Amino acid sequence: MKQLLISLLSLFAFSLSAKETPNLVLIFIDDMGYGDIGPYGSKLNRTPNLDRMAREGRKLTSFYAAPVCSASRAQLLTGCYAPRVGVPGVFFPAGRNGLNPKEHTIANYLKELGYATMCVGKWHLGDQREFLPTRQGFDGYFGIPYSNDMGRTATATGKRVHPLMRDEKVAELLEDEGQRRVTREYTEEAVKFIETNAKADKNFFLYLPHTAMHVPLFPHPDFVGKSKNGTYGDWVEEVDWSVGQILKTLEELKIEKNTLVLFTSDNGPWASKGKAGGVSGPLRGSKGCTLEGGVREPTIAWWPGTIAPGTESAGIAGTTDVLPTFVSLAGGKVKEDIRIDGVDVSKWMIGKTETSPRKTWHYFRGSQLKAVRQGPWKLALTGQSLGMGIRQRDADLAKGGRLYNLEKEIGEKTNLAKENPAIVEKLEKIAVQIAEDIAANKRPAGTVQNPVTLYPSTGRKRPSKKPTKPAKPINWNKAKLGDTFTSASLPDIAGKAFTIQATVEIEPGKKANGIILAHGGSAVGYALYAKDGNLFFSVRLGQNAVQKIAFGSPGEKMEITASLTKEKFSIQVGKKSVEAKSHGLLNRHPQEDICIGHDDKNPVDSEAPKGRINGKLSGLKVSVGAK
Repeated sequence: MKQLLISLLSLFAFSLSAKETPNLVLIFIDDMGYGDIGPYGSKLNRTPNLDRMAREGRKLTSFYAAPVCSASRAQLLTGCYAPRVGVPGVFFPAGRNGLNPKEHTIANYLKELGYATMCVGKWHLGDQREFLPTRQGFDGYFGIPYSNDMGRTATATGKRVHPLMRDEKVAELLEDEGQRRVTREYTEEAVKFIETNAKADKNFFLYLPHTAMHVPLFPHPDFVGKSKNGTYGDWVEEVDWSVGQILKTLEELKIEKNTLVLFTSDNGPWASKGKAGGVSGPLRGSKGCTLEGGVREPTIAWWPGTIAPGTESAGIAGTTDVLPTFVSLAGGKVKEDIRIDGVDVSKWMIGKTETSPRKTWHYFRGSQLKAVRQGPWKLALTGQSLGMGIRQRDADLAKGGRLYNLEKEIGEKTNLAKENPAIVEKLEKIAVQIAEDIAANKRPAGTVQNPVTLYPSTGRKRPSKKPTKPAKPINWNKAKLGDTFTSASLPDIAGKAFTIQATVEIEPGKKANGIILAHGGSAVGYALYAKDGNLFFSVRLGQNAVQKIAFGSPGEKMEITASLTKEKFSIQVGKKSVEAKSHGLLNRHPQEDICIGHDDKNPVDSEAPKGRINGKLSGLKVSVGAK
C-alpha cells in the first residue's frame, strides 16, 4: 500500500510539472530575407501579426541559420552544425541520403518528455521512408517533403506534380497551381493539432516549416494582387496571416501564456530570382553564401506573461541552439553521450538575462568553414560569393582574411584586418579548433541502398524541350565539341566511382582555356575544364558542396585521366598526377545534359569559363569505375 501511495504521488508530481512546462511552436520560413517583414524594416510587405509578435515579444537580431535548406533544417533539429551530421548541402527527391534516423532530434527529446509532436510543412531531410518525420520523433506529418521546385513529371498525367504527404503515404499529387492551397492547408492542420492537444490537456511541440517563400511563388487566390510588392509580397502577407491564425487559436484556447512561439527562417532570400526573391535589408549577401544576408535571419520569440513585450537583443544565437533550449524549457536534459554544437539560450531568449551564453558562431557552407564570429568581430576565412545564382563576385570578397566589426558596420564593407592582427589570429585559432573537432567527431547521413520515388514518375523535373541526342549509349568515337547528350545516355554513376578520359591539343603559344566536358548543374554534377593554362576537375556534391582539384601548366598536348573514387580525387596528365582526399561520391545521377565543350543553363562550377576548350579534342570518354 505504501509503495502504491508513493507511486501515485510520483505520478501526480510528474503531471503537475508537465502542466507547468510550455507548449512549443516553431515556425520556420523558407528563403525569407532579413528585410522582408515589418519588425525588420520592410515598408512594402504588410505583416501586422508579426509586428504584433515583436511588440508583445522579443526580437532577436543576431540569430543565424545555414546558407541552404537541408543543412539549415539538420542544424535546427539536431543541435549540430550541418557538416557534423553529414548534411552539408541539399537533398533531392529519391536520393540515397537523408538525416540519419539514429540522430536524436528535438522531436525525439520532447516525445520522451511526454509531448505530442507534429511536423506540418516542408521537411527536406530525405524523402525515403527511413528519413521521414515519423521516423525522426514526430507523431505525425503533413506536407511536401522537399522544396516546391523539385516536382517531377508524373507518368499518369505528364504534368509536374508535388507529393502532399500524410505521415508516410502520398495523400495527393499537387500540380503547380495546387500549391496555392498549401499555406492555408498547413495552417488548418496546425490549428487542428493545437486544438486536439489543448483539449486533451497535453503539452505539444508543433514544427511548422512553411513551403513559402521558396520559388516558384504560389500565394492563395485570396492574397494574389493584394500587396505592394508583387507576388512575393502576396505570399509574405499570407504567411503573416498564418502566423495570426496560430496566435488567435492559442488565445481562444487560453493557452497563450503557456506557449512559446518562435518565428525564424532557414536562410536568406534568393536574391538572384529578382522580384520573386526577398531582400536582405541592411545586410550584404543572400541565400547560399555566408555573408550576413545569407544566414542572419529575422527571428521573434513570443510568450505572453513570460517574455517582456517590446524587448530586443543583438546577442548571438542560432538554429543549433533551438534543441538544447527547447529541451531545457520542457524540463529535460540533452544526452551527454551525443555531441552537439548548440547552447541552451533559454534564459536569454525569454529575457531573464541580457547576455546570450553563446559567444561564437561558425559559418559553414557545405563542409567548408567560411567564417567565424566572436562578439562583434567576424573573420571571413575564404573568398565569398554574394549568393546562389549570382555569378559576379565583388572584388573585395575575392580573398579571405577579411575582418569586420558587425556592431559598427552590419553591411560587411570595411576590412579591419590590418588594424587588428591580434583579433585575426585569435579567430583563426578558433576556426582551426572547430574544424578539427568536427573532422574528428562527425557522423554520417542516413543511407538507403535502393531509393524509390514517392510516386510513378519519369524521373525528370520537366520534359526536355530539345533532346539534341537520343537517350541511347553515347558513341564516344563520334562525340565532338558542341554536342549535347541527355543524361540517360550515360550509365548511372550515383554512388559509383567514375573516370573521364580525353586528349586535348592546344595551339602552340596559347594558354588552355575553356570547357572540355560538363555533366549536371548547380545541384550535382562534374566538369573538366581549363582556365588560364591550368586544368581543373570539379565535382559538385550539393548546391554548396564543391570539391575541385587543379593541375598546373599541363602543356600543349594533354592526355588526361580524371577520376573520382570514394577515397581519392585525381587528375593525371601523361605520367604526372595530382590527387586529393575525396569528399564522397555523387549521391544521385545528374539530371542535366552531358555537354561537350560547353555547360548550359546552371553551370556545375560558376568559376569555369563559358566557352569551349580552345583546342582539338579526341579520345573523350566517361566510364564507370576508376582507371
